[in-house]
Amino acid sequence: MSLTDTIIQYKKENILVICFNKPKKKNALDSNMYQEVKEIFQKATTDDEIAAVVITGTGNFYSSGNDLSYIPKTDEEYLEFMKVLRNFIRAFIVFPKILIALVNGPAVGIAATSLPLCDLVLASDNSYFSTPFTKLGFVAEGCSTLTFPRIMGDRKALEMLLFNYKLSAKEALECGFINYVYKHDEFQIKAWDKIKEITELPTIPMFATKKLIRHQIQEQLLKINDKELQKIIQIKTNRLMKFENENSKL
Repeated sequence: MSLTDTIIQYKKENILVICFNKPKKKNALDSNMYQEVKEIFQKATTDDEIAAVVITGTGNFYSSGNDLSYIPKTDEEYLEFMKVLRNFIRAFIVFPKILIALVNGPAVGIAATSLPLCDLVLASDNSYFSTPFTKLGFVAEGCSTLTFPRIMGDRKALEMLLFNYKLSAKEALECGFINYVYKHDEFQIKAWDKIKEITELPTIPMFATKKLIRHQIQEQLLKINDKELQKIIQIKTNRLMKFENENSKL
């Protein structure tokens, strides 16, 4: 268990479970949580006893995305936050073992955009997927400008990333955004049955095949991650300059 308890981790046979644990804020993520998840991924990479990592949330939410109350105010702090977020996303991209998302409820923002970076996504039928970046004045992140069109096509990707469309679990399954949907009251049992089935497969060929598949777009993902975050910083800087210019005229 972590020192802050906002991230809980535990082993279940050859599976490491990472649980977002801030239920009063719908498991919203902050800088410390990003940093901790990245470090857990790094340790799991070299732990021969771990075949897969499962990510989930406590309570009725998978995660509501960035905890906006933790967004830094000064430029220096904001740049540091962006570095932490960059490394969190990179950890998903380069993780060599099996990465499974157990989506127990709604996934918003970075919680949704990081799902295509997982190898398997199992969802409850009470989940939905929302990326309200433009509504909040942000640019899409988590490599979603590449992965969303690649998975669901340009039309649906544009609707989600530009126009804040909320994707239901049923639609997410139909467009290939997730792998399986289970009824909420059966979710934990059926999802874990599927995970057990997968993690009993021989790990060496699984890891090798994943590397062959992911290697084809890994560099592309790393570059788009940097570009998305650079654009977020650029827009924030331009807004600040505009605000300062307008105030200087008062």
